[in-house]
Amino acid sequence: MAVLKFRVYWEEDDVIYRDVLVKHTQNFADLHQIILRAFEFDQKHDATFFRSNDTWQRGREISKEVYAKEYKAPPLLMEETLIGSEIIDTNQHFIYLYDFVKAWSFLIELIQVIKNSDADMSLEYPLVTRTEGVGPMQYGTKGMLGEKFADIEEKYDLSEAKEGFGQEGEESDASDTDDENEEEEEAEDNNQESSGSEFFEGEAF
Repeated sequence: MAVLKFRVYWEEDDVIYRDVLVKHTQNFADLHQIILRAFEFDQKHDATFFRSNDTWQRGREISKEVYAKEYKAPPLLMEETLIGSEIIDTNQHFIYLYDFVKAWSFLIELIQVIKNSDADMSLEYPLVTRTEGVGPMQYGTKGMLGEKFADIEEKYDLSEAKEGFGQEGEESDASDTDDENEEEEEAEDNNQESSGSEFFEGEAF
């Protein structure tokens, strides 16, 4: 048995990548899951691998399932295809496509083969060993907060609340200003009355 180290690049920026380790006896469904975990994506969408070469051409597919589309050759299935069976080169390449609508594309390169005697068999494979760069956000800014934020936003209708708070604050400020002006006028009147009485009491006529 051997442990395979793959470097998985985000196609749009090759300085963003993740190194993952898998056993050569594990299947492509395992590789599919560890890539999604490495980039913090969910597992709700369709996915497929392509055999590839040094120029990143797409070859035969190793797919999550057989989709309703045209194939040049029938696809292999992830759960039935061992990773080791597809390694025919020391720097074997694959392309991984996730979510066919968004078309997230990742370039996969075999960078090391670790023999059984040198591998740490106490670890639970597959696993992520290196993370470089801030990965793409699957669902934009809301993806950082997850589904809970969307639920809160819908429940409390934050957009309308924001406008309401602004209007209420303006009215409150206006009324507070009027109250302050009235209090200042009353204070001035009281001061004038007080100072006047003291003047007449203090002077002898």
